[in-house]
Amino acid sequence: MIQFEDFSFRYKSSEAFALQGISMTIENGAFVGIIGNSGAGKSTLTYTLSGIIPHHFDGDFYGSVKVNGLDTVEVKPEKLAQFVGEVFQDIDSQMVSSIVEDEILFGMENFGVPHDEIGRRLDSVLDMLGIRDLKDRQISSLSGGQKQKVAIAAILAMDPEIIVLDEPTGELDPASSIMIFDILRRLNREFGKTVIVVEQKIMLLCEYVDRLLVMDAGKIVFDGRSEEIVQQVPLFKNLGINVPRVVELGQQLTAAGLYHGAIPLDLDQAEKMVKEVLADAGV
Repeated sequence: MIQFEDFSFRYKSSEAFALQGISMTIENGAFVGIIGNSGAGKSTLTYTLSGIIPHHFDGDFYGSVKVNGLDTVEVKPEKLAQFVGEVFQDIDSQMVSSIVEDEILFGMENFGVPHDEIGRRLDSVLDMLGIRDLKDRQISSLSGGQKQKVAIAAILAMDPEIIVLDEPTGELDPASSIMIFDILRRLNREFGKTVIVVEQKIMLLCEYVDRLLVMDAGKIVFDGRSEEIVQQVPLFKNLGINVPRVVELGQQLTAAGLYHGAIPLDLDQAEKMVKEVLADAGV
């Protein structure tokens, strides 16, 4: 469980607070999506979960953040890393090895994973991410998308209870983005992992997450289920966040009296809606 209690943080180099008055609980086994414009505080929020804040960034820290009952001020990041795995937005800053295999092995070896288990996990994540052909490659020779998959593989190999990813699909094509979210959903549903994802692709989030957080100016301005965004379109537009086109289409058809069902959140639902509208029109 993750608990924020009236938490605020201001970087030493800034006059404005990066996060303000955050109070919320994320239960074990949740799948949470976080969205917001640049500077909203999304990355800062993820840094608090792995202990990077306050241990590696100086600043003013108010309130508390607890992960599995441990206060992140009192526990070093090395301790939190045993059950919190984070993939940063800046992938290059996360890489510690020059070869793909060594990068994936690094964390497991440092935390004393048994040798036979290391081999099993290595094979598992290479196959899961579809990067077995990259195993012996120099990381410097990889594309941005390939590096993204390697970084995710290295974290998954650690088998953390809580998986935190900051824009994991930023360098990926649509097919690879869906693959990553399919993996995360499987880890969440079949293995009970808590998954927290910062992502700009709101339609992708709505299809997979069970809870959506919208951030603006360091505050959480919306916290609810993804299907609730249908009622939050004015808020999203005011913040400059693109609402899924299928939602807008559904609302326009409803306003025109052509559709009377639930507003769609993904392409499959939108397809059913369009077919229903066309059938009613005798097309």
